[in-house]
Amino acid sequence: MKLFNCDKQQFEQILLVPLLVFFMVLTGRVSSAAVPEIKTVLVAGGCFSMGNPFEYGGYDEKPVHEVCLDDFRIGVFEVTEIQWKDVMGTELPLQAVHGADYPVTGVSWNDVRTFISRLNILSGLKYRLPTEAEWEYAARSGGKQHKFSGTNDEEKLDNFACGKLSCAGSLVPVGQKLPNDLGIYDMSGNAWEWVQDRYDPQYYRQSPKKNPQGDPFGLNRVLRGGGYESVNGQLRTTYREYLSPSVRKDGVGFRLLLSAK
Repeated sequence: MKLFNCDKQQFEQILLVPLLVFFMVLTGRVSSAAVPEIKTVLVAGGCFSMGNPFEYGGYDEKPVHEVCLDDFRIGVFEVTEIQWKDVMGTELPLQAVHGADYPVTGVSWNDVRTFISRLNILSGLKYRLPTEAEWEYAARSGGKQHKFSGTNDEEKLDNFACGKLSCAGSLVPVGQKLPNDLGIYDMSGNAWEWVQDRYDPQYYRQSPKKNPQGDPFGLNRVLRGGGYESVNGQLRTTYREYLSPSVRKDGVGFRLLLSAK
C-alpha cells in the first residue's frame, strides 16, 4: 500500500522545495538572483515510432515502439553558463569555464535538479528536464525519421552538429550550427544532455505508450544527443548513454522543458 500518491523523486522534491526557499531567503539569494530568459518553442504533441529504425545502433535502442506525447515547450538552446550563474550565483561545479554563451557543462543530474528548483522559485514557472521520449521526439523534429537532429544525411551533419569531426573536439557557443525543423539547436552534439529518465537497457520492451517516464527503479540517469568529442554514431537521435546522477563530467549539460499546460 502506498503511503503517498507520488514516487520517491516527487516526495524528495516536496521536501526539498520548502527547505530551499528557506535557505534562499536566509541567505538573500531570492532577492539577488536574476531570472534568466529561457527561450522555448512549442512542440505539438503526437504519436511517433520511438527507437532506432536504421541499420545500426545499440541493442538498447530497440525495439521501435509507438509513443504518444502531450504538447510541451522545450528550450531552443542548451542552458548556458551565464544562465546557470544567474540562478545559482556561484561558479561552475567543475570550474570548466568556457564563456557566457557556451552550454554549461560539468554539472551532475543532481546539480541540475537543484538549479531547476531554484529557477522555478524565481520564475514562478514549472521547468523540468524532458523525458527521454520528449527529448527524442523534439530532436527528430516532431518524430520524423531523422537519424540526426535536423538531417537524415550524414554528409550534411557538419551543418547541424558540433562533434569530434566538425568542431575538432571543442565546445562552441550555443546556436552556432543550423537548427532542426522545429528551430531547436544543438540536439546533436555540442554538450551531452541530461534527461529525466532513469536508464534501463530493456525499457523499450515494456514502455507504456502514453507519456512514458522511464524505469522507476534504475540508479543511473540517461544522457542524450552526444557531445563535442563524440563520433558521428553517438550524435544520432536514438543513441542512449547514461551516468550516475552524482557524476560531474565536462561536456555534460542540459536543456529545459516547460509544460504547455
